[in-house]
Amino acid sequence: LFVTCLIDSLYPNVGEATLSLLRKLDVEVTFPQGQTCCGHLPYSSGYQSDAKEMAKKFIAEFEGEESIVVPSGSCAAMIKQHYKEILRDEPELLSRHEEISTRTYEITDFIVNVLGVTDVRATNPGKVTYHESCHLLRDLGISDEPKALIANVEGAEFIEMEKADTCCGFGGMFSVENPGISMAILEEKMDAIKTTGADTVVANDMGCLMHIAGA
Repeated sequence: LFVTCLIDSLYPNVGEATLSLLRKLDVEVTFPQGQTCCGHLPYSSGYQSDAKEMAKKFIAEFEGEESIVVPSGSCAAMIKQHYKEILRDEPELLSRHEEISTRTYEITDFIVNVLGVTDVRATNPGKVTYHESCHLLRDLGISDEPKALIANVEGAEFIEMEKADTCCGFGGMFSVENPGISMAILEEKMDAIKTTGADTVVANDMGCLMHIAGA
């Protein structure tokens, strides 16, 4: 389990829930104690050398693991896609990354496509809508897997929001550096959520959920 720094720092309950869910599905979970940030924030802020050091650290910590599960679309995309860019001038590290990348999964991808499970025996009565996180959808191409899991939650009525695949305005450092634009984008997302009448908003990235919840 790669827990991500946002979950570790602000939403530890999500990390605990991820651990409980994987164990419920009979997965033996280990947690490398030396893990840190994947490097997404420095990477998206232009600090390539800092991001490279974090990528090296991640590879060293996780390359002996059978599968690497990440409860975050943006962090999984950073590891699988963007490490290739920051390590392009280091062939030996790039080779090690390529091998790790094939065993790194965003959590819904792991549950549905590796474990072959679409029903995790969950219960949540009420109306549920789903926000498609940008990195999960565009970098990793994951869309059907989360919806399949939601569809099998007992008591849940899934209501698709209009423009579910548009950005919520978070974008990591984007929301800090461009707060006016970020909030304008978020207002459109909030209107779409309200129109569904949903009781619960689901997304696969705590950055998106933090941004939406903050409104």
